[in-house]
Amino acid sequence: MNNINKLCEDAHENAIVHGFYEDWDIPLMLVDKPNLMLEAENALISKRLLLVVGEVSEAMEALRKDDRKNFKEELADVCIRIFDLAGCLDVDLEAEITRKMKKNKLRPYKHGKQF
Repeated sequence: MNNINKLCEDAHENAIVHGFYEDWDIPLMLVDKPNLMLEAENALISKRLLLVVGEVSEAMEALRKDDRKNFKEELADVCIRIFDLAGCLDVDLEAEITRKMKKNKLRPYKHGKQF
């Protein structure tokens, strides 16, 4: 297993152990209602994406306070939350990052935008 996917697996296992997935079984109760199951799963994924946003906000606050040590820690928290979600959803994050970086190399300067 590559390093990024191992980090995803570890982050997700740690999140489970620390109670961050107690709500994850909710969609399973709706298995006979596929539309509701998908909606419930998307809500749970959205909740975890908002945890990523929260960590980005904390990094911004640390930067605003010129607290570089905490800023670095918050950047790590951003990655950990993303790794956790990728681990939960069984996303091959290393392959996705590699693919996207190759795609970005072919894009124009500033992706053709002003800023």
